Amino acid sequence: MSQSRPVQVIAVSGGKGGVGKSNISVNLSIALAQMRRRVVLMDADLGLANVDVLLGITPNFTLADVLAGTHSLQEVLVTGPSGVKIVPAASGVQRMAHLSEAEHAGLITAFSELSNQIDVLVIDTAAGISDSVVSFARAANEVLVVVCDEPSSITDAYALIKLLNKEYDVQRFRVVANMTRTAAEGQQLFNKLSGVCERFLDVALQYVGQVPFDESVRKAVQRQQAVLEYAPHSKVAQAMRVLAERVDNWPLPAGPSGRLEFFVERLLQVTAPEY
Repeated sequence: MSQSRPVQVIAVSGGKGGVGKSNISVNLSIALAQMRRRVVLMDADLGLANVDVLLGITPNFTLADVLAGTHSLQEVLVTGPSGVKIVPAASGVQRMAHLSEAEHAGLITAFSELSNQIDVLVIDTAAGISDSVVSFARAANEVLVVVCDEPSSITDAYALIKLLNKEYDVQRFRVVANMTRTAAEGQQLFNKLSGVCERFLDVALQYVGQVPFDESVRKAVQRQQAVLEYAPHSKVAQAMRVLAERVDNWPLPAGPSGRLEFFVERLLQVTAPEY
């Protein structure tokens, strides 16, 4: 374990459903892979798995099989576009709060075996502010908040940021505006969110850009393809590549906290039940 290299762990969240969070997660992962980064995409929507549907993938096994001890994490991984490795979602992940010590150790070991094989772990969290969403966001190195031009999007994104900041002392958040009509609209969305956060919270928000509305996204979803594969020259695909370049320039975590097994340890610690 001491030999493992830092891994950038990014939790993609949005507070509410319908903001395009899973599309951002999928296409960001592919764009990073196209930059020769070794990427694992974890579908952490425990109730309604999205990643396999978006990509037309039917996994044979899931993380639940790893927890059950019947399959290794390597056997569960599914290869997606551009070589992205996908950890399929499973309702069994909800058992994380009730794992035995042996299961804890097994899960940490399973992920630590990947440490020297990947550069980035992207976690597509569920919508809302459930315990699952909070757990993944707290354990990650970076939280990428997706917002769109709907009042409830800003309200719910603020609720997520407030909860993570006030209750768990998460202080840094990255923000991407999705489905924007203009670049100015994206900046305005960020300014709205930033304004209310600066007024009531002690957080650092960074705007990492906007992804424009593009009809090719809907068509790609219908064909169960990533838009980077379906329409690689579209404006949205270009924007995803720009986003990936910015993400790639984020500093890597230093020290033990940057190792993949420590991410899993933190995840298990924050999901453990209190007695």
